[in-house]
Amino acid sequence: MSFREALNLALFSILAHKLRSFLTLLGVIFGVATVIVVVSLVEGFNTYVDEKIANIGTNAFSVQKYSIEDFSSVVALNAARRRNKDVTLDDLAALKGRNDAILDAGGKAVDTGDVKLGSISLLRIQINAATPNVADIERIDASAGRFFNQVEEDTRRHVCFIGADVAEKLFPTSNPLGHSIKIDGRPFQVIGVGKALGTVFGQPRDMYVSMPLSTFLSIYGSRRSINIIITSASESSYLDAIDEARVTMRARRKLSPSEKDSFGIVTPSAINELRDKIFGTIQTAAVGVTSISLVVGGIVIMNIMLVSVTERTKEIGIRKSIGARRVDVLKQFLAESTLLSLMGGSIGVLIAFMLAKLVATFTPVPTSLPLGAVGVALLVSGSVGLISGVYPAWKAAGLDPIEALRSD
Repeated sequence: MSFREALNLALFSILAHKLRSFLTLLGVIFGVATVIVVVSLVEGFNTYVDEKIANIGTNAFSVQKYSIEDFSSVVALNAARRRNKDVTLDDLAALKGRNDAILDAGGKAVDTGDVKLGSISLLRIQINAATPNVADIERIDASAGRFFNQVEEDTRRHVCFIGADVAEKLFPTSNPLGHSIKIDGRPFQVIGVGKALGTVFGQPRDMYVSMPLSTFLSIYGSRRSINIIITSASESSYLDAIDEARVTMRARRKLSPSEKDSFGIVTPSAINELRDKIFGTIQTAAVGVTSISLVVGGIVIMNIMLVSVTERTKEIGIRKSIGARRVDVLKQFLAESTLLSLMGGSIGVLIAFMLAKLVATFTPVPTSLPLGAVGVALLVSGSVGLISGVYPAWKAAGLDPIEALRSD
């Protein structure tokens, strides 16, 4: 018997018992669907982090008061608060003065405040402060106007660059450029509007106002820690730039070789490592738990195939009496169980795809369905059917044709 003939016989048998076949497939359908949904959520989150959070600029990293490891526990964070000094403008000047692997360095700070225009008030808006070169390092684009320049930074000008959502709420029908708004009661001239960035897990990224770092520090106080964004001269010198920044910061803090860094260096890879550390175990556990339903689906297929062997004993006897070999019967039942499971897997993938689209459309939770996961799901579901069908197929192939023909 050819493989194609075995598949035709398997398909004929499945279609002859549609309801039973569908009920048999339910375990595999829900098993594959749940596994794929979990994988799509995890992959969507990973992609989201890579694109929206870990992507801090071309060949860029940051130097700040705390490292990612300091946030691993309350004890570690409290120890870092006691140990770590503020990152200051002097640190920025020292790093910016390097001309080796470090290409450029910019300063940033953040706070919250109230923004007002006439009778319209926006409360607790994110206030970003930055040196002008941060726009180039972090690829901040303007949809209208421009980012502030070095003259405005040096003279502590009261100018601001506002997010797309702030512009829409304060200036729904007019051009915001040149107008004056109040930030915590102080007038600022709008010189630019940022390109819309969208949201991160449902939180808007365009509800902000930005001002020169020097202006921010003169208003909100200079006794605070800033973040320093650094970019390397090239991709090949990226690690050298990180080492250069670390050596410079340790020298400025007069740390001995045995002392820990009293500052943090945050890179995209460090963010991804933290993500993997937090969610790697969760992902493994979630996929493992949901995979149990696939095992249950395999057991259901085995039971139904055993029932099928019992019901079709006379059919098997007739086939063997007219020349069907043991391997032909074995091939027929294995093809049937495998085809059943593959059909269930395909339906499960389709359901998972639709669920992932619904989740991404109606919730802020990102999803991503990699083709590799679909291929693995179909391979696993087919393997489940193949393994589950081995014993029933072996039992069917071992039937004595004479005894089978006597069966009622």
